[in-house]
Amino acid sequence: MSTFPETAATPASPPSGSPLVVRTHAIPDPGALLSLLPRADPPDLVSWVRHREGLVGWGRAAAFKVSGPKRFEQADTWWREVVRHAVVRDEVRQPGSGPVVFGSLPFADDSADAGVLVVPEVVVGRRGDRWWVTTIGHDAHLPPIPMLRPAEQPETPVDVRFASGALSVEEWKGAVGRAVGRINDGELDKVVLARDLQARSAQPIDVRWLLETLADRYQRTWTFAVGGLVGATPELLVRRDQGLVLSRVLAGTIRRSGDDARDLALAASLARSSKDLEEHEYAVRSVAQALAPHCSSMNVPETPFVLHLSNVMHLATDVAGVTADHATSLALAASLHPTAAVGGTPARVAVPLIAELEAMDRGRYAGPVGWMDASGDGEWGIALRCGRFDDDDSGAVRLFAGCGIVAGSDPDAEAAEAEAKFLPMRDALTAS
Repeated sequence: MSTFPETAATPASPPSGSPLVVRTHAIPDPGALLSLLPRADPPDLVSWVRHREGLVGWGRAAAFKVSGPKRFEQADTWWREVVRHAVVRDEVRQPGSGPVVFGSLPFADDSADAGVLVVPEVVVGRRGDRWWVTTIGHDAHLPPIPMLRPAEQPETPVDVRFASGALSVEEWKGAVGRAVGRINDGELDKVVLARDLQARSAQPIDVRWLLETLADRYQRTWTFAVGGLVGATPELLVRRDQGLVLSRVLAGTIRRSGDDARDLALAASLARSSKDLEEHEYAVRSVAQALAPHCSSMNVPETPFVLHLSNVMHLATDVAGVTADHATSLALAASLHPTAAVGGTPARVAVPLIAELEAMDRGRYAGPVGWMDASGDGEWGIALRCGRFDDDDSGAVRLFAGCGIVAGSDPDAEAAEAEAKFLPMRDALTAS
């Protein structure tokens, strides 16, 4: 069963060789979503949770890897085919019920890290007061409805050590200085530069510990896990929900002091900062221009608000619209990526400069991460404040943080901002 509009060309057979069988039931409140996750290797758990609502899942009924310049189109086509052949009984009929795919795609066209799409065997969802469970299998092999109750408590990480990644702090400051020079020479207006840290634990890390800690400390973010990429992003790239589209733009950051009165003064200074307002304007403009062809009407606020998180404050703008076509949430994400908030302006100059100055492959960091249902509704965030588990070693995690560089950027200040953005994952790894 599919609720996608018909397309001109579709393959004749389901991608997996046998159709998915999907069953969704309403259930009573079983407890906090993240507490339901069983212990498993990082790639076998998925999450998209905010304010105790969202989706979690485990197991793999189907999966697909994708890379290259056409990765979004290929991922969208694969999911359309999976849904077209699926046999579905959905008693709930909410965004996120029925067939659901979780995805995480690379930032760059030439990344060596492939994008991952996962259809779990079990998905538990919550929207408002409504709860449901979806089981997904093949043909007659439908997994039984699980007994849903909080699993055993996750174990804390043990003896975590951190080391510089591709660049040391001083080397990265040098890259920032070179970027400012290129901006002052008129080559571009803005570029976003990221750096990485290597984290290693003495024992395998229980990903559920990271998810629960992040969700508890950063409740205004979307806590995610897909294919071993885990984090808490404050930035919603795009939501498509029954004809409405929303994108939250974050650009312009200041670190919190820990003192409420001082933080109010810092928030006011951020709202007046010409450097941060300029950076934010580039990001909002890029999102509005990308969404406009897909919307019949749009609302783009003239001034940003200050989003207060536990570790930093951001200038934020919510761009909203009404859909005018049948683009799925993933197709909308493709039209937006990369935004100026994670790439730069203009993107055709900024993205190659990122590859030149960062000295690393971002992989799926700063790429879209989220979920989509059979109708194409879904939510995709930008993979920020996150870490990528090593495929062969669940005790090793690679952390990422980035900063927007414009003409007025100071390398020391940008390095301090990057350190603040590492804090969510660093603190989650070392919390007791």
